Amino acid sequence: MTDELRQRALAALTDARARTATLVDCVDDGELTAQHSPLMSPLVWDLAHIGNQEEQWLLRTVGGREALRPEIDSVYDAFEHPRASRPSLPLLPPSEARGYAADVRGRVLDVLERIPMEGAPLTEAGFAFGMIAQHEQQHDETMLITHQLRTGPAALVAPAPPPGSAHGLPSEVLVPAGPFTMGTSTEPWALDNERPAHRRDLPAFWLDTTPVSCGDYLAFMADGGYSDPRWWAAEGFEQIQRHHIAAPLFWHRDGGQWLRRRFGVTEPVPRDEPVLHVSWYEADAYARWAGRRLPSEAEWEKAARHDEAAGRSRRFPWGDEDPTPLHANLGQRHLRPASTGSYPGGASPLGVRQLMGDVWEWTASDFLPYPGFVAFPYREYSEVFFGGEHKVLRGGSFAVGPVACRGTFRNWDLPVRRQIFAGFRTARDAGHGEAGA
Repeated sequence: MTDELRQRALAALTDARARTATLVDCVDDGELTAQHSPLMSPLVWDLAHIGNQEEQWLLRTVGGREALRPEIDSVYDAFEHPRASRPSLPLLPPSEARGYAADVRGRVLDVLERIPMEGAPLTEAGFAFGMIAQHEQQHDETMLITHQLRTGPAALVAPAPPPGSAHGLPSEVLVPAGPFTMGTSTEPWALDNERPAHRRDLPAFWLDTTPVSCGDYLAFMADGGYSDPRWWAAEGFEQIQRHHIAAPLFWHRDGGQWLRRRFGVTEPVPRDEPVLHVSWYEADAYARWAGRRLPSEAEWEKAARHDEAAGRSRRFPWGDEDPTPLHANLGQRHLRPASTGSYPGGASPLGVRQLMGDVWEWTASDFLPYPGFVAFPYREYSEVFFGGEHKVLRGGSFAVGPVACRGTFRNWDLPVRRQIFAGFRTARDAGHGEAGA
């Protein structure tokens, strides 16, 4: 078992580093050091931050090794320096950042070969290695967002997703009333905010079979959705008016056609893809306009994980096996969401599609701890973000690495955020006689 854990950790770290290289090797040093948006860090900051986190946790804390570059710890402390100010820091230049990250990784592999995989919370089942692999994949997603925000010709290429269609699918699925197990106490690399497993009991509800499509969203826009305050939370309507927002981010109108910019390519908005780059306020307004609502995160997780026949919660909608390209659009394989209705192999027991991958899905829920939550291994990962300021997103996007994607995984962000790879699906309460048992 120990050898299997080491191999799993090695594969996760190697996959993450290969993806990081893809994101930094496709542009020149000027692009790496530039700040393409005040919302994001320079790419070279993310690169060295990845190495610094790996050094602090895997070399120093787990491996007990001496610090390599203690003088840069504060430079790459994400809580000490907001993103907008990071270009003014004494950042490692690109060649030095690459060398530093590679040096750390070489030493980490030596630690991985020698350290026991049991006996301490950080090393039990290789948790710290899984945590750092997830951290790097999360920063890879952040860097991919930076690539989307940069101007100029395309620097990244990828094939289109496999074809799919929502034709013949029901528009919504009834999720019966009853209890289910939310969260996890057994997933070895689950993070603190996913824990512990606990019972939730929900009334019946209807949930969209697929995420809301661009075509659906265009109907909301054509009906004056952005100019009608009936559909908007007051702060959301004030936000779109102040910033003159009338479409998802990266969309613009050219004559009678809506176009979007995607990683340096301008193309017609694809009506059959899930809508992308919308804030929580936009998702909430669309749901109200449609006579529906956003699902709570408990509703989302029950639809994604609960297996009524087996009386248990699965790791993923399709079962317990790790995701493959047949299950979901993950890992930056395609640089875009797949058409709504794709990936039948990834459907939930109730037939809900694309709950994993494609787009992060906004939920109605604030980011709050589960009953019995314990911060681990540091408060700043989750605890400092709990409260009403952040909304929960679920499911992962095409930009999420499989190691950082689970049926229990919780993402969170401010409700104004639009640069993230977020869309949504809607829900409604079940009527009398529809509740199930």
